[in-house]
Amino acid sequence: MACLPVSLIWAPRIAGLMTTSRLSSFTGSQPNHSTTVRMPSNWLWLVAIGSLLWRLWVSAALPLTGDEALFYWWARFLDYGYYDHPPMVAWWMAAARALLGDANWAVRMPATLLPLGVGWAMWWAWSPVSRERAAWAVLLYWLAPVNWLNAMIATDSPLILWAAWSAAAMVRAEHAVSQGQGGGRAYRFYALSGLFMAAAMLSKYFAVLLGLAYVVYFALFARARWRGFAVMVLCALPGVAVNLHWNLYHCWTNIMFNLFNRNEDAVASWDTVLSYVGMMAYLISPVLLWMGWQHRAALMQTVRRHTLLTCVAVVPLLLFGLMSAKKVIGLHWVMGFYPFAFVLLALALPDGKALSATAKGLTVILVLHLLASVALALMGLHQWQHFRYYHRLVEAARSEQMVQQVQAPGIVLASNGYSSAAIFGYAAKTHVPVLGMGSVHARQDDLTVDYRALDGKTIRVMATREPSVEDYRPYFDQVRLLRYEQDGAPFWAVEGVNFHFDVYREVVMAEVNRRYYRFPAWLPIKGCVFCQRLCGANRCAP
Repeated sequence: MACLPVSLIWAPRIAGLMTTSRLSSFTGSQPNHSTTVRMPSNWLWLVAIGSLLWRLWVSAALPLTGDEALFYWWARFLDYGYYDHPPMVAWWMAAARALLGDANWAVRMPATLLPLGVGWAMWWAWSPVSRERAAWAVLLYWLAPVNWLNAMIATDSPLILWAAWSAAAMVRAEHAVSQGQGGGRAYRFYALSGLFMAAAMLSKYFAVLLGLAYVVYFALFARARWRGFAVMVLCALPGVAVNLHWNLYHCWTNIMFNLFNRNEDAVASWDTVLSYVGMMAYLISPVLLWMGWQHRAALMQTVRRHTLLTCVAVVPLLLFGLMSAKKVIGLHWVMGFYPFAFVLLALALPDGKALSATAKGLTVILVLHLLASVALALMGLHQWQHFRYYHRLVEAARSEQMVQQVQAPGIVLASNGYSSAAIFGYAAKTHVPVLGMGSVHARQDDLTVDYRALDGKTIRVMATREPSVEDYRPYFDQVRLLRYEQDGAPFWAVEGVNFHFDVYREVVMAEVNRRYYRFPAWLPIKGCVFCQRLCGANRCAP
């Protein structure tokens, strides 16, 4: 039920593929139709350059989101793991900062260049099958509106790149085997696929879904080549080992977060299923869905001939569909597996006329998106005052002015949530800690901030919604609520005089430990800085 319409279309097809000959699990031959397809070279260059320039504009024009500001601070406190996720996005941002500085467009540069890197992987993987159709696949992918409008960097950004390159190397390995080059050349590609998988595992744990796609492919269609799969797994293990080592010395936080803490409130709902279906229909676009339906016989023939491509395109999306029964699936979550749908269609469409029609349809949708984005950009901030989340827009766009209003000599700035703290810290050019319980997400301050250093300080806790002074009274001598206004949006700061760490430890940190640090007793633990600060041991009683 959870994957409609994707799973209802594809699950029976994948089962049907099991009846096909094992020799057809990968074919390096041309697509099933012999009609000549011309290379869209001029359009490729035009779209590549145009989309790059547009993303550069978006990256410079939009203020950082809360998540991006959080990753910025990860990059400022470099590590080989973080509370929520593996470290790759922080490494990318640290490299961008070192080369280009701290401006919005600079720290977003990896995301700005990302579609070019994915397109290169698509071309490299499938050009041995058909240079022309590989080029069309890249063009169609680059015409997707999300690849023009999205310049925001996320933990998914490196996953998207490394997943594309891991799949590309796997395709090249299987192609080498199909061409009778099953020795050292093929194994080098299998190893390369594993190394890219290791990088994906250091990006986000959704890389496991690509691994499961490989398991399905080798189990059903390529058992004879299990040694190649084993080589890929061996070369991916360093990424797994780094994650396990970091968790062993950091309270198992990002494994606990991804497997347990973030899923405690999950409940089954048709709303989340329908949301996923609608999101996927939007991402794949009505144009691709219509062309796929119009040429469904050719598409299914392509699915049967290119089972590796089918597995990496469909298996992760099916698994997300299953998850959608209990979780809202973020648009960015599926982006690591989204490009393969364009390859399937480019290999399936019968001729250049159908490919050109698809590109034209995507261009129409793209132009509508670009016009809408320009219209939004021309609107002033004040025109959004009646919007429910206007205070969040002001926070993002005017964070520097807000910080200037609250700052004072001898005052430590803090905030009551990770998003605001990260944004205000980016504006203030100094780290702003979260004071209070915070949320289940982004609890990096548990590991980074030593609250003992704040003992005796006067602290102003900034908030965009009116906070309760009583929440802060237990661990300060005096508290008062200060009210400010920025662009018509009120915001507040709780000023607390003489912070008492010992009370904060017993009131807040003890509750944080009870909620978020109850890792199983059977898990070994070599270090936990949060628990050390709380109880002097690597594991504290709840």
